[in-house]
Amino acid sequence: MHKNIASPLTLALACALAAGTAQAAEWNMATPYGDASFHTQNNKQFAEDVAEATDGDLSINVHSGGSLVSHEEIKPSVRRGTVQAGEIFLSILSNEHPIFEVDTLPGVAGSYDQAYELWEATRPMIAELFAEEGLMPLYAVAWPAQGIYTDFELTDEEQFEGLRVRAPNINTQRFVQNLGGIPTETEESDIPTAFSTGRVDAMITSSSTGNAMTAWDYVSHYTEANLWLPKNMVFINQRAFDRLDEATQEALLEAAERAEKRGWEMSKENNQESLEALQENGMTVSEPNEDVAAALQEAGDTLFESWQERADEATLEVLEDYREQRDAN
Repeated sequence: MHKNIASPLTLALACALAAGTAQAAEWNMATPYGDASFHTQNNKQFAEDVAEATDGDLSINVHSGGSLVSHEEIKPSVRRGTVQAGEIFLSILSNEHPIFEVDTLPGVAGSYDQAYELWEATRPMIAELFAEEGLMPLYAVAWPAQGIYTDFELTDEEQFEGLRVRAPNINTQRFVQNLGGIPTETEESDIPTAFSTGRVDAMITSSSTGNAMTAWDYVSHYTEANLWLPKNMVFINQRAFDRLDEATQEALLEAAERAEKRGWEMSKENNQESLEALQENGMTVSEPNEDVAAALQEAGDTLFESWQERADEATLEVLEDYREQRDAN
């Protein structure tokens, strides 16, 4: 009987194809922000860049809007390796180390250039802390400067007394308390419901979030207070990264570099577009008057002093080096 025996060349090709298939990796990225967010759009472009640069050897599925895991579970999930990549609002880690609070300290960085310099100054310490947990930062992108949304015009400091304010991290909560307000934790996706049910009266967030969440449906005024420029950070599981071949690792890191640069430009553009959208939809956008500005300054000074008491010497040194560099420019 004639036997159909594969040639050595056919076997070699089959082995090569099998090896190629085995090397292909599929990652999941968890992010708490919806598809309308420029952060999510940037992350999806990053994933496309990676797939293209690696010829599909690494594909990253971006799960937006907390659809994979909740915001607070993103870092633990990536640490465990059940999710390979994640994005978080960096300052939600304030309880873990004072360095994660730095970008929510009023007066530290008041512009995009300063916010980026602050990221460069703090990144080595943040990377070291993440490495201790088997995690690796890829890139960070700033939100537009934070302002205050209310359903009335802010004219004096007494209006903050007893005001229930949506505050997305511990430092913002402390800031609200310093003003005399009552901080309330509310995820971005729950903001409209929180306002409609009376759980919050105001919120501190960016023009971008206000636009994405159609803030004009439940508030009428946006006070452009320029409080701080907080960041989102994308990071990955170190073991997942180590399993990639060298060429794929390099392609991933190059795509991350482009994502960071692109993301900061997107943030600037989105800020301007969002401010225009707020006004076009009937909201009053204004800067704080003298009385409100003084109250914000006092609350910020108190916040900074308390942070200094919590921070260790190494963290204080990082901030001091940044401030010296900032003031020299």
